[in-house]
Amino acid sequence: MNEVNEKCGVFGIFGKGLDVSRLAFYGLFALQHRGQESSGIATADGREIRSHKSMGLVNQAYSEEVIEKLTGHIAIGHNRYSTHLGTGLTHAQPRVIGQKLALAHNGNLPSVTVLLNFLQDNKVAIEGLNDSELMAEAVAYYMREGQNMPQAVKSAYPLFTGAFSLVIMSQNELVAVRDECGIRPLAMGKLNGGYVFASETCAFHTIGAEFLREVNPGEMVVVSDSGVVSEQIVPANPKLDIFEFVYFARPDSELMGKSVYEVRRRCGVRLAEERKINADIVVPVPETAIPVAVGYAAASGIPLEMALVKNRYIHRTFIQPEQHSRDLGVKLKLTPLPGVLRGKRVIVIDDSIVRGTTSCQLVQALYGAGASEVHFVVSSPPVRFPDFYGIDTPKQEALIAAMKTTEEIRDFFKATSLQYLSLKGLLDAVGLPPELLNTSCFTGDYPLDLRERFSEIHAPRVPLTEPLVCPWHAHE
Repeated sequence: MNEVNEKCGVFGIFGKGLDVSRLAFYGLFALQHRGQESSGIATADGREIRSHKSMGLVNQAYSEEVIEKLTGHIAIGHNRYSTHLGTGLTHAQPRVIGQKLALAHNGNLPSVTVLLNFLQDNKVAIEGLNDSELMAEAVAYYMREGQNMPQAVKSAYPLFTGAFSLVIMSQNELVAVRDECGIRPLAMGKLNGGYVFASETCAFHTIGAEFLREVNPGEMVVVSDSGVVSEQIVPANPKLDIFEFVYFARPDSELMGKSVYEVRRRCGVRLAEERKINADIVVPVPETAIPVAVGYAAASGIPLEMALVKNRYIHRTFIQPEQHSRDLGVKLKLTPLPGVLRGKRVIVIDDSIVRGTTSCQLVQALYGAGASEVHFVVSSPPVRFPDFYGIDTPKQEALIAAMKTTEEIRDFFKATSLQYLSLKGLLDAVGLPPELLNTSCFTGDYPLDLRERFSEIHAPRVPLTEPLVCPWHAHE
């Protein structure tokens, strides 16, 4: 059961004659899985920037009246989840600064020291701002100094020390830009003479846009009345986060030319090849692990059963930051089917283990439904290092694989066996050269400088700061 959270989804569109606010709404709907706390859209018509932001899911955040008021031929949108800087509407995006610009950010800056010093030196108010808001303020500063938006983005770019895929809008231009490693995805498409940008290609399917290419790492793409202009701001050093394949991206998206569905299916095949398990049924944890289980069942010859029923109206459990709410969400989210599980040796497949508490609950729920054996199989390697590039993993002390061996984790779960996919197996399933991928959560090899936050990284087996307790065990 997943316990990680992504850093939002972004969408941008430029097109005369297009209903850009409505298209942004549908694009954000397709990107709902990337952030479920708040949503926002900003539009521009060449003279004025308008915006609307609201708490809740996309279909809760907008009304027909709101969409009709967001007029113009440029729009950017953002779906957000809660962060350590607080929940609520205060930090909802896009960040709009007067009539200068609106900015939406997917990613994270592990260090904002350079950015803070720049803004403080130039007397820009920064109290209470998060990394995305600081980035917007830096671009706005250069625009106040007389630069147009693309020039201002280029000037501010060296201040952004971390991972970012941005869509930025002025009254008459749209800019899309990625960090030098392209750790978070950003794709470009075309629609009825206009241009579209989105965190994932699945958003293009929804609105009928044609996928053109990905925005390259270190590249800035500018769309205006004059057309499309691209500039490579810094040399590309591609390092797409491999967790996009493991969990975050929708299965109908493509990343770096690879089908997310096919990658996950191949992960299942590799899991079956790496270890043979004698069992009666293969059961995926919906939804991410379903393609993995399809591949595993086909390769092993063990029947696939959908013995965990997902309540489609309960969203990803990590959305609730408080642990008790997260635990309750797990119980509401999945219901085991005793008629399918009773007396069976079960291989349950999930995409990752982070804290481990919800995975433990799942194992015990399967036993409670009558399974005679529960073999927990994971389609990624152990997560031993925290993420600093836009995934809300906990501190390293809370990562179970940083503190316990695989056998100790198996014992904690009370599972019959525990198997992780090897890193080589995952890389082979992705099918891209390893040097093009960021695997820092598994390896501790961080491609972008963490600066002062490097001190938070330790060798695995971090000393426990408090006992790790499975909520299920606590009630035994």
